[in-house]
Amino acid sequence: MASNRYLYNNVLKTKPGKRYLSSTIYPKIKADDNDLYIITDVSDRLDLLANKYYNNPAMWWVLAVANNINDGTMYVDEGTQLRIPNNISRILSDFEKLNK
Repeated sequence: MASNRYLYNNVLKTKPGKRYLSSTIYPKIKADDNDLYIITDVSDRLDLLANKYYNNPAMWWVLAVANNINDGTMYVDEGTQLRIPNNISRILSDFEKLNK
């Protein structure tokens, strides 16, 4: 799998030489007893944390959705408690169903 952090953006091609992004719908991610909780450090970013825990920086959106982060940045304030969802296969399955 590519390690592009934009992998889950839907690119539509409607005219030769033109690319458009379609809307992406993210699933709700419920808390689970197996989720991991961390306290962020000064240099933590969503894409880097996704790479660390999921081996894929493109999974940054999982952390953003699970933690209600929607400020448009990859950076997370130092000392923030983040939930790292554990059931990635269910989350990706829900994502695929919503974005067919």
